Amino acid sequence: MTTTTLSYRLGEPDWERRYPVVIGEDTVIGAVFRWHRDWLALTSAGEHNLGRPEKGRRGVPRAAAHQAAAHVAAEYAASHITAMSLDAVTAPVPVLDGPVPLLHPRMPQTPRNIEAAQKAMAALALHRWTPYTGFPGSDNPWWQECQLCGWQGPRYWSHQRGRNGEPPSTHRHPASAEFSAPAGCVGDTKVRELISAYSQ
Repeated sequence: MTTTTLSYRLGEPDWERRYPVVIGEDTVIGAVFRWHRDWLALTSAGEHNLGRPEKGRRGVPRAAAHQAAAHVAAEYAASHITAMSLDAVTAPVPVLDGPVPLLHPRMPQTPRNIEAAQKAMAALALHRWTPYTGFPGSDNPWWQECQLCGWQGPRYWSHQRGRNGEPPSTHRHPASAEFSAPAGCVGDTKVRELISAYSQ
């Protein structure tokens, strides 16, 4: 039995770090993305967990992305999946239309996840962030809004939480075209003034 090898390329990732898998000039056949340590494929057949990368590829996201994309290309070559629109594989920017759930839909409702989510949500409130989705874990993108200046974008909880009992960095987020103050927000002094946790 022969396996057809299909040439593909990875498109630009969206805010959730989903890489479109593209063949030809612009035919999208799915997307691949990392969720904790596993890689997932989103295709016309739905979302499928491909597991962890092969031994020796851990810590090399681009190689792991290509490994997952090769699986998608093989599925397309075998006619198991069909082409999709880019919009169908792109994560939409979340819109806040009410209270967010405690956990992201992919996060199992375990006592450990619930406890971690409660701690993260309390810390976000203390440091004046508004989450737009449930807690996705420490190392997955989490769309948030800065309550100090209105900036929105993906943050990682592992980068936001403080270390060794210390509060997080006052560098809150990247600068944007709308707001180009120092540290990409209202500046170190103002951050410390507006958030009581820095004076405790």
